[in-house]
Amino acid sequence: MKQIYLSIIFLIITGCGFKVINQGKLINFQIDEIKSTGDKKINYKIKNKLLFISNDAGTELISIDIKTDKNKTIKEKNIKNDITKYNVTIKVIVKIKDQNLKKLSEFTFSEKGDYAVASQHSQTIYNEKKITELLTTRLIDSIVDELILRMNDF
Repeated sequence: MKQIYLSIIFLIITGCGFKVINQGKLINFQIDEIKSTGDKKINYKIKNKLLFISNDAGTELISIDIKTDKNKTIKEKNIKNDITKYNVTIKVIVKIKDQNLKKLSEFTFSEKGDYAVASQHSQTIYNEKKITELLTTRLIDSIVDELILRMNDF
């Protein structure tokens, strides 16, 4: 009896019809223009990724305005009042304007991370660069996912 119940539950769970969506087929927009303000390195990486995913044969023509803000604050100090950790916060505001329908959409993403201060200044700069790259990659993935979702809603 248990085998019959288990086999019925197995058939119900596996037969749900769930399919993984290929995001390449969902990109039906072409980016006409990208304007950016704020941190130049972060904006450069975001622009390159967005232009890479843009479909030249897309039906929607959009323009994108990107505003980035990078803040570095002190997270921890030791007993000698020396800084031991910094906290980095990157905030990105993306505005999308559809050229055909004149619709405007805006969304905001924020990522936080911290890095340790090393004994050598060059190593500390390297640590900051690595955390900034990691946070930027996370933001880019979030922006691309949201852009695909919003453009398919139009």
